[in-house]
Parts: sequence; C-alpha cells; structure tokens
Amino acid sequence: PPKKKDIRDYNDADMARLLEQWEKDDDIEEGDLPEHKRPPAPIDFSKIDPGKPESILKLTKKGKTLMMFVTVSGNPTEKETEEITSLWQGSLFNANYDVQRFIVGSNRAIFMLRDGGYAWEIKDFLINQERCADVTLEGQVYPGKGADGNEKVKNKTKPEKAKKKKDAEKKSNGVKEDNRATNQREEL
Repeated sequence: PPKKKDIRDYNDADMARLLEQWEKDDDIEEGDLPEHKRPPAPIDFSKIDPGKPESILKLTKKGKTLMMFVTVSGNPTEKETEEITSLWQGSLFNANYDVQRFIVGSNRAIFMLRDGGYAWEIKDFLINQERCADVTLEGQVYPGKGADGNEKVKNKTKPEKAKKKKDAEKKSNGVKEDNRATNQREEL
C-alpha cells in the first residue's frame, strides 16, 4: 500500500496520480465525449432512396459537424459579404438551424453546421438567395440564383471532347500508357 502523505507535500506526479484515480471512477456521458470518440449514429436503411445519392450522405452526416463554402455573387467587399451572409445566418437561426459563419475572403464564407444532416436543407435555402453565386458541399458545387451564365455550368459534367482530345494527344505522341514496365527508354 502507498504511504500516507500529507496533501501539502504532494508534488506534480502525486497530483497527476490522484487525478487519474478520480477520473477512473468518473463516468463521462456520451454527449460530453469529443465527436471523434462518439459512436456513430445507427443508419436506418429503410429511409435511403436509391434514386437520390444525397439521402445516403444526409444519413451518414447526421450528428456530425460539417462545413460548407458559400460564394457571394457580384464583386462584394469583405464588409458587404459580412452583411449579406449575416442576413442568411439570421434567417437560418430563425428557422432553428444552428449555423456558425466565418468570412474567408472578400466574397466567400464558411457556414459550419453542428448537425450535418441538415446541410442539404440549408444548401437549398442558400442557392435560392439572390446574391448567392454557389455553395460547395462535400466537394460538390451547387450554382446559386446569383450565378451568372458561366458559373451555372460549373456543376455539370464536361462533354466528352476533353477526354477525346487527351486520347488523341497520347496517340500522336506514340507513347503507349499502361502500368507495365517496358524495356525501352525514352529520350527527353
């Protein structure tokens, strides 16, 4: 058994051991754990619509922190971006969405959501705003109402021309690309 020591004579190591003993018996509630240590929420596969891949993302992001980038259309100053995104944040707050906003450029802001399950509802709200150029969510860019003609094409897939052009360049160079080693050496 350890020696009984007067508490006034404890050094840092003794205090650390005492704290470990207290925490060993202390139960931490699941809600107090950091997000990466919490068990994932169970996914109800009956709610997944196979025609909508977003429904899978909604369920997997539920309860997790998620960030989305929002671009303000036109050429706003940082102060104008602050005012416009503040209005959007206020509207979302009034609709009971917990959203934090961070300005990251003269026309860009990050909206951080505590519950990623609501991200697609918030995205739908934002892209319907007059001054919203686009919203980037999970690597996907969604054009907003304020996007000009050039920006609205961003989310669509490129035509096959680019791929055909690359294939033609490869053939014209006479180099066969595969992942097998060859005996030939190319001169640069």
